[in-house]
Amino acid sequence: MTRTLATIRTLLLGVSALLFLVTSPVAADHAEKAWKLASPAVVSVLPTWPGYNRPGFGAPPGTAPEGTGVAILEPGLIVTAAHVVARATEVVVRDYEGKRVQAKILAVDRESDIALLRVDAPTQPIEIAVARPNTGAHVCAIANAFGLDLSITCGIVSANARSGIGFNPIEDFIQTDAAANPGASGGALIDKEGRLVGMLSAIFTKESDANAGVNFAVSAELLLKRVDKMLAQPN
Repeated sequence: MTRTLATIRTLLLGVSALLFLVTSPVAADHAEKAWKLASPAVVSVLPTWPGYNRPGFGAPPGTAPEGTGVAILEPGLIVTAAHVVARATEVVVRDYEGKRVQAKILAVDRESDIALLRVDAPTQPIEIAVARPNTGAHVCAIANAFGLDLSITCGIVSANARSGIGFNPIEDFIQTDAAANPGASGGALIDKEGRLVGMLSAIFTKESDANAGVNFAVSAELLLKRVDKMLAQPN
């Protein structure tokens, strides 16, 4: 019996290894394609906090020195997480090529943790997915984790339409296990075609801000609704 179980375990390990070899190149191809299509629309967001004269210094406890943003809808318009810029006295964005430009805060929606920035630069708006990705679908996150500049991590949609989590008064989250860490807030959650399906907003942890595989992105549907509302308001 023991020998039979050992044989079964060996066979299962062999099958798992074979599946890994078969599926990993596919996932890698998706990630490479998604990065090429979406990364030009993602920027690092560098806020300057009250009482300081350099971006990143004086960030409130639990807030990363830098964040992330995504160019959407029209050239020069960038969406980010409200908690990244809400208290900033000045905001600079850095694109994927390292170029820096001043940004103006157009609007801050604390209820959904969404903020709008305007830059005087020809940003390339990201394509937005028409439909929400299914649970289990392959997705990737492009973000400025720990202020190290843009990088990509990938995973799946762990759950859909999450609300009542307690981060924001208004919530419609896509939950993902794609790694997200401080600095990723405002980053792009994208499908395998590089289309935006959500904006990274929150990490669910107990004792630290480090990634635990339970991360939340504001759905593209809610994002567009709140952005439309903010754009309709007089400045």
